[in-house]
Formats: sequence, structure tokens, C-alpha cells
Amino acid sequence: MPAGPAVQLVPAAPAQALERADDVVDGLLEAGRSPGDILVLTVGGPHPWQLHELSFGEGAYWAQLGEGGDVFYADADTTRPVRREVVVLVVNDTRPARIEQAARKALGHAAALLVVCGDTAAAAPALPEPSDRPVPA
Repeated sequence: MPAGPAVQLVPAAPAQALERADDVVDGLLEAGRSPGDILVLTVGGPHPWQLHELSFGEGAYWAQLGEGGDVFYADADTTRPVRREVVVLVVNDTRPARIEQAARKALGHAAALLVVCGDTAAAAPALPEPSDRPVPA
């Protein structure tokens, strides 16, 4: 059975989870990761960049996902078939059941790495042990 994605936990209060996730995305890009490799999923309110992209209309927003040239931001409840090398899960919500459900779904969207930013303790029951193996850049 193939191993799932590596898991990294970045603890933060829900109010700081978006900021920590942005720091993670910046670090991934600085390390050489392609923007099209990264999916950012929010458990609570949407990421400001998601709102910006949605301002151009649903069609243009979802077309960006298909084009795969940039970091894509979506709600963790998305029912679209989305898979990227790296998923950054923003736990900017306080409902444990929603957080666990989002963490399980995020694992299925991540091919190589899942980074959980926010209330990592609430997400932990749905996750394998954080990885000590090297994280692909």
C-alpha cells in the first residue's frame, strides 16, 4: 500500500491560521515549489485571495483550477475533484467535527504533503502521525 502524503502541523489560533498558511505558501514557493502544485483549503471563512478570484465570476474561478498555473484557494468542503502535490489546510474554524472532516478530505487532495495550519489538535484525530521524513520541496 503506498504511503500517504507527509503531514506537517503548524499550530496557531484560528484568527492567525490564515497568516500562518500564507507564510507556509511563501516558504514553499521560495523553496522552489511551483504555484500550480499548491492548493489552499479553508475550514472556516474563505481566504481573501479566493474572494478576489471569485469576484471575476464562478466560471473564471474554476477555470483557474483547471489551468493549474497558480496557487488555488477553495473551501475545504469543495466537492470538485481536486488533487495537488501540496495542500495547505487552514483551520480557521472552531468546530471540532468540521475540522476533523476537513482534515480527512484534505488528505485525499494531497499527493505529497499536507500542511495543517491552525488548531492542529482538533485536526489530529483525522490525521496520520506527522512525518519525520524529508518534505519534498
